[in-house]
Amino acid sequence: MNAQMDLAAEVLDSAAARPGAPSRSRADLRVIFQKVYADAVAASQRGVSVSPAAQLGQAADVAGRTAAPDRYFDGLGRLVARTPFQIGPGALATVRALRARGWRTAVISNTIGEPGATLRPILTAMGFDSLVEEFVFSDELPWTKPDPAIFLEALRRLGSDPAHAVHVGDGWPDIEGPKRAGMKAGILFTGLQTYGAQYQTLFLPPGWANPSAEYRIQTLAALPELVERILGPEGWA
Repeated sequence: MNAQMDLAAEVLDSAAARPGAPSRSRADLRVIFQKVYADAVAASQRGVSVSPAAQLGQAADVAGRTAAPDRYFDGLGRLVARTPFQIGPGALATVRALRARGWRTAVISNTIGEPGATLRPILTAMGFDSLVEEFVFSDELPWTKPDPAIFLEALRRLGSDPAHAVHVGDGWPDIEGPKRAGMKAGILFTGLQTYGAQYQTLFLPPGWANPSAEYRIQTLAALPELVERILGPEGWA
């Protein structure tokens, strides 16, 4: 997250100032972008998507710069590519088990800090591309979780419907969104809830990391049997 802020400040600092715009230091530009980023996070909590490119454009407007969001987008791609992501314990085996039982699968992700386009190659390299049918990233759409529209969009792509679908995630939007969308259940996954302090402050208001949820799992290996218990064995999404 700090690297994202530094990158945005660098891109803004290297951009031409608009006529009449005040002189600003790189530190000033970083503060401007941080405010825009925080506003984008707040919007996401209401279900409104503000993409990284739009964030850079908004910051440029505030700063009086002519920065091109494409340069920020490309820089984010390089940051994501060198980030040492790890596969959650049991994640691949769990998705394989779901698919083997006839369930269709999609990923829905709130991509506020990094574009979905930069994450697809990572997920492909990890082996998820052959198991997950649809990747639904919020920066490519008008909505974020918990807006029901992003869940319904994933179901539309799968050719499924809310009555035959569940969603699993690690926070309040993953429980509230499916409820609003009319899905059968939202399942809270608590096995990977160690968050950095800055992430916790921005993305997890009080109660979001441990919301009320009828269904909870601590390991992903428990998911296939729980899905069948909730939906039956017919296999939809």
